[in-house]
Amino acid sequence: MSRQTEYPIHPQFTARWSPRALSGEAIEPAVLMSFFEAARWAPSASNVQPWRFVYGLKGTPGFEAIFASLVDFNKGWAKNASALVAVISAKTWLPHGTSEALPFVTHAFDAGTAWGHLALQAHAAGWVTHAMGGFDADVLRQGLAVPEDFHLNCVVAIGKQGDKSQLPEALQAREQPSPRKPLAEIVAEGRFSF
Repeated sequence: MSRQTEYPIHPQFTARWSPRALSGEAIEPAVLMSFFEAARWAPSASNVQPWRFVYGLKGTPGFEAIFASLVDFNKGWAKNASALVAVISAKTWLPHGTSEALPFVTHAFDAGTAWGHLALQAHAAGWVTHAMGGFDADVLRQGLAVPEDFHLNCVVAIGKQGDKSQLPEALQAREQPSPRKPLAEIVAEGRFSF
């Protein structure tokens, strides 16, 4: 499927997509760290940088702890990931010059921006990413020892794109870049009119 834009944009945005067919190829730690480096430079409200990433490389206890939290559907294909990453964000912050933690209402927004940077850097380096909301938060929190004042946003599978024939037949048909809603359905001037 060819992705068509309504206005000209950099091709990195339409070339990146989220395959499920992964090869299982090992990833070098320095390569993975470059993805986190890109995430580190994401914009953040008040420069709080609430995002945290906990990862596991395939074949390690960290991978198994994250994998155990996935719903069965995601376990079926994410088992071939080179790395699994939990995207976590701090729900509170210490305003500059204070000592009392306050709710940080944009923590998930900021973490999402950081995840987007990670995804684009991975794509530029020839790797693919697939974010998942299908996980058990209690299992993940316990498996990674995540404190209660942190929010579990998603789990990301990272790997090299594999052959779609390894997927169940129903998923093979979906193994292509997905379209997006028209701008008219997501952008309005002056007032919410959707």
